[in-house]
Amino acid sequence: MRFLRPRGLEDGGRGIAAALANGILDCKCAGGGSLPRRTSRSIATSCRAVLLPRFGGPEVLQLRDNVEVPDLKQNEVLVRARAVSINPLDTRMRSGYGRSIFEPLLPIILGRDISGEVAAVGASVRSLTVGQEVFGALHPTAVRGTYTDYAILLEDELTQKPKSITHEEASAIPFAALTAWRALKTTARISEGQRVLVIGGGGAVGFAAIQLAVANGCQVVTTCGSQSVDRCLAGGAEQAVDYTAEDIELAIKGKFDAVLDTIGGPETERIGINFLRRGGHYMTLQGEAASLADRYGLAVGLPAATAILLKKQFQYRYSHGIEYFWTFMRADSEGLVEIRRLSEAGRFHIPVDKTFPITQVREAHEAKERKQIPGKVVLEVD
Repeated sequence: MRFLRPRGLEDGGRGIAAALANGILDCKCAGGGSLPRRTSRSIATSCRAVLLPRFGGPEVLQLRDNVEVPDLKQNEVLVRARAVSINPLDTRMRSGYGRSIFEPLLPIILGRDISGEVAAVGASVRSLTVGQEVFGALHPTAVRGTYTDYAILLEDELTQKPKSITHEEASAIPFAALTAWRALKTTARISEGQRVLVIGGGGAVGFAAIQLAVANGCQVVTTCGSQSVDRCLAGGAEQAVDYTAEDIELAIKGKFDAVLDTIGGPETERIGINFLRRGGHYMTLQGEAASLADRYGLAVGLPAATAILLKKQFQYRYSHGIEYFWTFMRADSEGLVEIRRLSEAGRFHIPVDKTFPITQVREAHEAKERKQIPGKVVLEVD
């Protein structure tokens, strides 16, 4: 099986729903029609990779030795992986989230984050050279992921790895950081002196959002579990409210210019909306596009999701005077470079709580899924 990334995934910031609506399933596999023109033979023709042949528990993951490495297109980079992190999206996809998108394309390779070295570059790549240490992240809908010896990413999905941190530390950063970046910088356009509320600051995206907001001169308040209070305060939050022990609505005072809700759900949405001042931005990671598409199919699910989003945007704009968004990670070369600079300056990091060799990917998924490890889990590729 030759693995190719579906075309049209880079959606210009319009989100998964719009990406789906604009044809992300327009892909071809070997023996299944025309192939995209490729311009450079990668130095590796096959490698190890963790395949997802069907949806299910951690036991369905298969580490295989001879998975083909596609040729590089002009704007692609072949990265020799040294570490890849496990995101909640990976475990959800393994269990069947996004089934309407990915089931016709099985087997796929999971994984979004990566840190490693450039092994080869496409003909038009100018910002990176062979041998450079890099880190980056794939789009959420990429089919050939990073759980592999050799991953393929677009040039603008990568930048030089911060020299002051290890590959394991670097691999934990990009996907979470770019998700937070898109919400706060691209959507809300936060600026110095504003107040930002992060609901769920204990997770990787929430903790990234705290640090990015602080780096932009904002005052940050967050909610989190008791085990994450100290970490959130150390990350720059002025107040970290333990939602298991305190009433959030009583503990937090004042209004905010932006709310990033990493938890999602009717209760956190209600709380977040009510904490916003007029003109503020509410952003949630829990958009309903993929779940509705899985439930009803693409033809029905995507229009239904669009209708729900538009209804909520209209409702909150006129009832509260605020802007409402579903937010997703997307590649942002400017954001990734700024994240690298903050990391090199010691102002940004995502803690790694546990590492596993890639040969123990099943055990890593099981531990993450059972919440045995609260923070980031990283797979070492060697």
